[in-house]
Amino acid sequence: MSTTAQLVVASDAATMRAARDELVTGLRGLLGRNIRVAGAASRDGALVAGTPGNSPVVAALPLGAELRQAGPEGFVIRAVAIGGRRAIVVAANRDIGVLYGAFQLLRLLQTERPLAGLDLVSAPRLGLRLLDHWDNLNGTVERGYAGASLWEWARLPDSINPRYRDYARANASIGINGVVLTNVNANALILTPAYLGKVAALARVFRPWGLKVYLTARFSAPLEIGGLATADPLDSGVRAWWAAKADEIYRAIPDFGGFLVKANSEGQPGPQDYHRTHADGANLLADAVAPHGGIVMWRAFVYSSAVPTDRVMQAGDEFVPLDGAFRSNVLIQVKNGPLDFQPREPFHPLFGAMARTPLMMEVQITKEYLGQDSHLAFLAPLWEEVLRADTYAHGPGSTVAKEIQGIAGVANVGSDRDWTGSDLNQANWYAFGRLAWDPTLSSAAIADEWIRMTFSNDPRVVGPVQGMLLVSREAVVNYMTPLGLAHQMARGTHYGPGPWVTGGRADQTSVYFNRADSAGLGFDRTATGSDAVRQYALPVRNRFASRDSVPDDLLLWFHHVGWSERLRSGRTLWEELLRHYQAGVDTGRSMQRSWDSLERLVDAERFHRVQALLRVQEAEARWWRDASVLYWQSFSHLPLPPDYEVPRHPLDWYRQLRCPADPRKPRCDAVMGAP
Repeated sequence: MSTTAQLVVASDAATMRAARDELVTGLRGLLGRNIRVAGAASRDGALVAGTPGNSPVVAALPLGAELRQAGPEGFVIRAVAIGGRRAIVVAANRDIGVLYGAFQLLRLLQTERPLAGLDLVSAPRLGLRLLDHWDNLNGTVERGYAGASLWEWARLPDSINPRYRDYARANASIGINGVVLTNVNANALILTPAYLGKVAALARVFRPWGLKVYLTARFSAPLEIGGLATADPLDSGVRAWWAAKADEIYRAIPDFGGFLVKANSEGQPGPQDYHRTHADGANLLADAVAPHGGIVMWRAFVYSSAVPTDRVMQAGDEFVPLDGAFRSNVLIQVKNGPLDFQPREPFHPLFGAMARTPLMMEVQITKEYLGQDSHLAFLAPLWEEVLRADTYAHGPGSTVAKEIQGIAGVANVGSDRDWTGSDLNQANWYAFGRLAWDPTLSSAAIADEWIRMTFSNDPRVVGPVQGMLLVSREAVVNYMTPLGLAHQMARGTHYGPGPWVTGGRADQTSVYFNRADSAGLGFDRTATGSDAVRQYALPVRNRFASRDSVPDDLLLWFHHVGWSERLRSGRTLWEELLRHYQAGVDTGRSMQRSWDSLERLVDAERFHRVQALLRVQEAEARWWRDASVLYWQSFSHLPLPPDYEVPRHPLDWYRQLRCPADPRKPRCDAVMGAP
């Protein structure tokens, strides 16, 4: 590669210009030499980028089989000989594939991978790879921890912030091909002409980077902005209104992707308001966008107005009977677990249960329940765990990754200078894109790439930071919700411990999910309890239902276990809980030591920012441990071992603590300053 001084790009189309510019900028920066751009290869060695349709060089190469394997978005990168000279070709069937290939080549260079004999074919496993922004039209971001919304609605369409282009570039660099601009708790105003002009301006910026625009549709929009008397999905006037609205959108945005819908959940309007089904509602919108090639992503996150026996069962109970009733351009968007983006959940039982309905998975990058912007929690292991889970829907090997056609991540991006609220949070945006492209990638490989591209190729940096990333999510699970506990966070902010939370709607409280009593802890979801296990295929059902085979890390999700019962480890539940809480704190301390060792190897500004947050995390891990252990002890009445770290305060002190004071930067000064 060191002999390559010439870049050959024959096309001047927008996406090809983007690929050309990225290669010129990247190669100059990485190789420290000028790059000459030409429209045709000379006798000198060259880097050639193009498709068979826009590059005579690519058309002349024997790449037919490889390009068929690459498909519409994939690419081929190969070391070849052109005119007797060494060259590298980045080839694809479409311009967007060339752009993705350009970024992959730069990734290989930046991570110091060998290029000799380079022969790579890569295609995305999932066709839909989307970021979902929970951004509101007033500039706030629901569950956002990185500043205000990127979208400056008041200034659009006339003022185009340069960060819009940078945002699109960042997404293209990891293969993300769609963005939902607005909150799932939707505002119908986004569908009005004034706002559609603003959306069209964003779409123009994003288009060269392969990033389609999608919008959330408020189901009651015909009432709120259409002047209709109903939003009944079977009403002919409502159907005509949505069809006309879709026509209007596509006139403004010809490549508009479609709608994301949250309906009949958490107070949002939906078809059940008219005694219709989710299929009726989804099909209404699907029919409206179908003539334009659009899709509808209908969220399966629902729960009824009445408190159910077990909230985690409702999506399965409502959607499985509708399998096969949805239009072909409807995808049911299912959270990775049946509850709500917890530090650990079992995979959602809908995966594998709807053979006649396309599904996509929804994950949360923004870490609402995993310490938000304050705590380090690298989420690739969580997503890898779910993607590789075997549903047994079609026999062994029916992994979640094979059961979905797309994936959406609730974005952690905002207006902060670092995009994501903290430097290390950027790793989750990166990891999401890489796993969306290739779900078989390992968390370790993704972490290695990100560290090398973000900090250094120095093994003295790569090793410690990779170690921190790979243990961080399990640390959070240990000090927040060990052994299958879930939803033990404080009310409202979801920041800090709150296993005692009660009052209001039962299935929004911690006590509903922990079921702590004098006998034990955990939610019985076997046949003797809610029987939620029945929603899984038989081999999975039997595994979760049996105390002998349920994984320890999901034990209390499926079973109510006595405080003094012996687990497979030989320890009692009480002893095992204490062990996990302490392990979470110990890992937090270990991560601090690892980072402190890098003081002379990482630039001072980023070093001190990360160091400060790791100190917050260790203090708050102790807060989680002490508050939780004292609360469980109020039921178990069992002593702490003599060598266990004694909580610094009594239980009532933790119960009265209210954090954070500033929800924009969640952390608890009372905990940090505690003696």
